[in-house]
Amino acid sequence: MNFTAQDVKELREKTGCGMMDCKKALSECGGDMDKAIDFLREKGLATAQKKSGRIASEGIVKAYITPDNKVGVLVEVNSETDFVAKNDEFQAFVSKVAEIVAEKNPSDVDALKALEYNAEGNVGDALTALIAKIGENMNLRRFARIEGNVCSYTHGGGRIGVLVEAEASLADADAYEAARDAAMQIAAINPLYLSQETVPAEDLEKEKNIILAQMKEDPKNASKPENILEKMLGGKINKFYEQNCLLQQEFVKNGDFKVGAYLESKGVKLINFVRFEKGEGLEKKEENFADEVASMIK
Repeated sequence: MNFTAQDVKELREKTGCGMMDCKKALSECGGDMDKAIDFLREKGLATAQKKSGRIASEGIVKAYITPDNKVGVLVEVNSETDFVAKNDEFQAFVSKVAEIVAEKNPSDVDALKALEYNAEGNVGDALTALIAKIGENMNLRRFARIEGNVCSYTHGGGRIGVLVEAEASLADADAYEAARDAAMQIAAINPLYLSQETVPAEDLEKEKNIILAQMKEDPKNASKPENILEKMLGGKINKFYEQNCLLQQEFVKNGDFKVGAYLESKGVKLINFVRFEKGEGLEKKEENFADEVASMIK
């Protein structure tokens, strides 16, 4: 062998290609770094690095529950366009990654990428190969994993994914349906907290300060006594809870119930939830279709 592990690492950093592809390229080229880069470019693999600078804010959120319903996973993998998100190979990759997360319980995305994907390489290698094959930048952005009594809900073909965890088993059909209803509520209304008891003290204090500042800015409150302002503050905080805490929210499927009261009527107590929305917080790529076609012609 005319090259070392350090050479493989260097080639991987220069091209963005998978470890096994780099090793093969160096082997084919007698350890010559420049020839190996050309070899990878000729195979269409080195283009993956060039694509890595493109904004990937589309994609899919995939939910996976193990057959025993004891582990739930959400995975978000981003792509540049919605077309790729519907690609069968892309979908298969995301599904397998979700299963790997469930089985191996990696600590973070880097640890996940280092896990074995198949006989040809790890998850990171498989992602790089998929980028090269499909021709778009992709990003394995994040995942969540919950062990316990879980169920999931996905909305809009993977635009939003939700996991909920209950205190007791969801084997009963009514209990499962109630937990799933709560997951649908989370997808639709996007609560920030499970209950008013779980709102961090600093978040509550910040909200109180904002409300007080707003009240002071309103001329109608200038002559109101302190005890009245305190009552007003309490009412506005309760409204904050109703808008942002799942169990205090009005149940969208039946406005006669709060979510907490509905779940209690079904004997279900939720203790945790996770909600991913595809591309949230990512910069969106604005494109002019005519300009894009023109650039392709050039």
